[in-house]
Amino acid sequence: MRISELASRARVPLPTVKYYLREGLLMPGRVTSATQAQYDDRHVRRLGLVRALAAQGLPLDRIKMIVALADHPGDDLFEALGKAIATLPPYVHEEPGNTGGPTRGEDPEYPRARRVLEHLGQLYDPRFAAVAQLEHALAALDAAGLPMSGRRIDAYGEHIREIARFEVGALPTGSPHETVEAAVLGTALYEPVLTAMRRLAHQHLAAGLFVPPHETPSRTTGKSNTEENP
Repeated sequence: MRISELASRARVPLPTVKYYLREGLLMPGRVTSATQAQYDDRHVRRLGLVRALAAQGLPLDRIKMIVALADHPGDDLFEALGKAIATLPPYVHEEPGNTGGPTRGEDPEYPRARRVLEHLGQLYDPRFAAVAQLEHALAALDAAGLPMSGRRIDAYGEHIREIARFEVGALPTGSPHETVEAAVLGTALYEPVLTAMRRLAHQHLAAGLFVPPHETPSRTTGKSNTEENP
């Protein structure tokens, strides 16, 4: 397909498609003349991915890193996941006044994260970006006077590990490249789903705790029972 058809199929404005090409977010098409190139379904999928990442508020330089990992993930799942997570917020080492990370010449050390991970019997590797992210989040809880209790750590750890076990088990195994690519993209795109589902579960449970039964929103219509039964 020509670039105009690509833009139409992907529902992306043509100037935006051309911009993504210039920035390297979209791989070049097959050149057919000095001024023409042909594109295929791979380009449609890539535009969908870039749009999804941009919709999450990721800056273009981070999106570039993710698509580069998707194109050339290597064969080391642990290393590729670490790089993918480093592209996702929170960017704890970039915040003004942040003191959660190591200074030049020092090995990183994250005592709160280490304590939680060791409590759960999980690997602690300070080079992994998520360790710094966990440390930053735990420090914020401490500063707010809401430290993580052992009971909460156990509850979170148990259920999050089950989610992770399911996700790792669902990865394609055709080749190391496919496995790493799916893990990288899944990390970027499934986390917002988890966050939204958690918030909706809170809302569902809160409706039963704090709203009188006759005013509880209907699960099917979104209207209150008093509206349905005047």
